[in-house]
Amino acid sequence: MLRSMYSGVSGMRGFQTKLDVIGNNIANVNTIGFKSGRVMFKDIMSQTVSGVTAPVDGGQGGVNAKQIGLGVSIGSIDTMHLAGSAMTTNNPTDLRIDGDGFFLVKLDEEQATPFLTRAGDFHVDSARNLLTSDGLHVLNSDGDPIQLGEDTTAFSISSDGTVLQTLADGTINSDNKIGVAKVSNPQGLEKIGGNLYRMTLNANADGALTPTTANNTEEGTGAIVAGQLEMSNVDLTSEFTEMIVSQRGFQANSRIITTSDEVLQEVVNLKR
Repeated sequence: MLRSMYSGVSGMRGFQTKLDVIGNNIANVNTIGFKSGRVMFKDIMSQTVSGVTAPVDGGQGGVNAKQIGLGVSIGSIDTMHLAGSAMTTNNPTDLRIDGDGFFLVKLDEEQATPFLTRAGDFHVDSARNLLTSDGLHVLNSDGDPIQLGEDTTAFSISSDGTVLQTLADGTINSDNKIGVAKVSNPQGLEKIGGNLYRMTLNANADGALTPTTANNTEEGTGAIVAGQLEMSNVDLTSEFTEMIVSQRGFQANSRIITTSDEVLQEVVNLKR
C-alpha cells in the first residue's frame, strides 16, 4: 500500500481533533473563567531509505540521508491560561482574580484536596455559606469553608480577600480571608468540568496545594476585584481563522487519500 494514503489518514485524524478543540472553545465563548485549548502537531517518525555518508578527505563528499515522512500526530493539547476580559456586575459576591492564582472550593469536609477554579460567581445560601453555583464551599486562607456570622448585617470583600463583615452592633469582623492558591504549571491541571480543575503531579511538585491569600507579593498571587467576573479568554477571530485552516487541511488530506486510491486503481488495472 502507498505510504501517502496512511499519511493522509493521520492528517485527517489530526485536523478532526483540532476541529473538536475549536468547537469546544467556541461553545464556551461566554463561560465564566473558561480557558481556551490549543492543538499542536508533530510529525511521525520517518522511514530512512538511505543513510548518511561522511565526507572523505580528498575524495567523495558527504551524502545526506533520504527519509520519507509517515504522517502527523498530536503533539499536545494545551490549555491557554491567559487572562480573560473583566465584566463588571457590581454584585458583591462576584469576584475576579487580577493576576495569577485560583479560588479553592470543596464539595464537603471529607474531600482531602480542594478543586481550583477561576470562576468567581459565588453565592450565599440560607446557612450563610459562601458557595459556587453548584453548591461547593469556597475556602478561606486556612483551607476551611467560609461562613458568615449570624449577626452579620452586611459584608464586603477587599483586594486581599478579607471578608469585612459588619455586625449588628456596628463592629467589623475581618477574621476570614478568601483562599487563593498559586500553581507552578497551570497547564498541568486536569479539567473536570463545571469550571473546575483538579491538582496533578505536574501542576505542583508532588501535587501539593497550599492555600494562601490574594494580593500576596511573596507568593505572586493577584488581587481580588469584587463586583467583577473574569470572562472566557476565547478569541472568536482566531478561532474562526483556525477553523478555516483546519477545514482546508482536512480537505487536502482527504484529497491525498483519493489520489492514492486512484494510483492503486491504476496499478490494479495493469493486469488487464
